[in-house]
Formats: sequence, C-alpha cells, structure tokens
Amino acid sequence: MFDILIAMAILVLIAPFLLLLTALLFLNDPGPVFYAHRRVGYRGRFFPCLKFRTMRIDGDAILQRYLAENPAAQQELAVTYKLRDDPRVTAVGAILRKFSLDEFPQLFNVLAGQMSIVGPRPVVLAEVERYGRQFEVYCRVRPGLTGLWQISGRSDVSYATRVRMDIDYVCRKGLALDLWLLFRTIPAVAFSRGAY
Repeated sequence: MFDILIAMAILVLIAPFLLLLTALLFLNDPGPVFYAHRRVGYRGRFFPCLKFRTMRIDGDAILQRYLAENPAAQQELAVTYKLRDDPRVTAVGAILRKFSLDEFPQLFNVLAGQMSIVGPRPVVLAEVERYGRQFEVYCRVRPGLTGLWQISGRSDVSYATRVRMDIDYVCRKGLALDLWLLFRTIPAVAFSRGAY
C-alpha cells in the first residue's frame, strides 16, 4: 500500500516533467525512449527494470571499440559494472544519470509489484555471485528505487560495502526506516553523490 500510494503520487506530480524528459531524449538521440533491462528481483525472479534510455542505440559497438583501446576501462567495468566516463551515454542521458532521473520509469515497476520504493537496487545476473550466500537474503524483499546504498555514496562505495548495506537493510526493514531513507534520498540525489 505504501509503495503504490507513493508511486502514484509521484507520477501524478511529475507527469508534465516526464513528458518533457521524453521529448528531450528523443530529440537528442531519436529511437526508443525507454529501456527495459533484465534484473533479478524478489524471490530471485527476473523482471524488466525500466529506465529512460540514456545510451546511444549503437552503444554495444561503441563500448567494444572503447574497451579495446582502454585496458583501464576494461578493469573498471569488471570491478564496478559501470564506467565513470561511459562513451555510450548521450548528452541528455548524462544529465539524467547524474540526478538519477533516468530511474523515474521504475515507478511503473513499483505499480506492477516488481519493485518497492525503498530496498536494495535491482541487480543483473552477473552480480549475483558478488552476494555469495547472502543472495538468499537479498531475494527476501523487492528491489527498490532508493535505499542505503543510494544515500551512502552509490558508485563511490565498494561493491562489498553495497552488499553489506543491502543485507543490513533487509534485516532491519520497516516503515520507519523506509521513511527515513526516502527523506535522505532527496539531498543525496540533489547533490548527485556517487552518481555517474
């Protein structure tokens, strides 16, 4: 109930802004505006995690060329599953990522019951091994739009720390904690700590 009410309220409030973002994304790089990425969620089930598309349509080819020319980038991608200076990201996409605006479509994942407002961030299959035996704990809750990792530096913290935060959240989950994390998300996003 908490998730559905919050998601609907946010969508109603930001509907005009979402339309503006949609238009800007299409004008910047014509093609699909949304991107559905296969993630692992509640009880280990896969679901299509929605995002605004922030990368160029030919992103795979761009990435292959970039990694072939930059061994350091290969290492960074292997460790963090992200690139600080990703050559695939469009100009508008970079701004959306900086302020986590690309994740607004996940409110529809919340309404579909695939995600929660607060919880661990959804992971891709390749990340499951990072959780080891703790992956079963991760699967006890729905992944969230925000959580301990988002307010604690995001990509600036190690993956092992992220796993500990996710497990800590699952063990302490409750309405009071969710409200506190939701409140702390606003300054974290506004100052784009650890976002790229």
